[in-house]
Amino acid sequence: MDHERKPTFTCAVRIYYEDTDAGGLVYYANYLKYLERCRTEWLRAAGYRQADLLRDPGIAFVVRKLTVEYLRPARLDDELIVGLEVERISRAQVFFRQHIRRAGEGGDRSSLDLIHAAVHIVCVHAGRMRAVSIPAILRNKMEALQ
Repeated sequence: MDHERKPTFTCAVRIYYEDTDAGGLVYYANYLKYLERCRTEWLRAAGYRQADLLRDPGIAFVVRKLTVEYLRPARLDDELIVGLEVERISRAQVFFRQHIRRAGEGGDRSSLDLIHAAVHIVCVHAGRMRAVSIPAILRNKMEALQ
């Protein structure tokens, strides 16, 4: 097992009433939105906006596979920290490990995780929805953040 710690990219998310279900907990599908926001902000940190990539060079990143473990619930007004680590980048794919934690809690971070996720995304030609290589300059920047 590789024990080398990979850099973690994080962003904050606040829970609003609209995020919760009838029981006052965050609705399970909303966690997927938070994971997506984190990946989008990670890409923005590399200097790329998804809208710009759609226009030129005409690519998009789509989720191919997603596995989520729901460990603890988030509630109204919680501030969450959504993080990602890049496990690996191939010619046309990126594999992430992601987590969501409640902000401001001390102690062992792994015991505070609300969500663990493994996300596999693929670079596709936006018009044909066929896998294409990640442009070299973008891939180099992504690897630099790894």
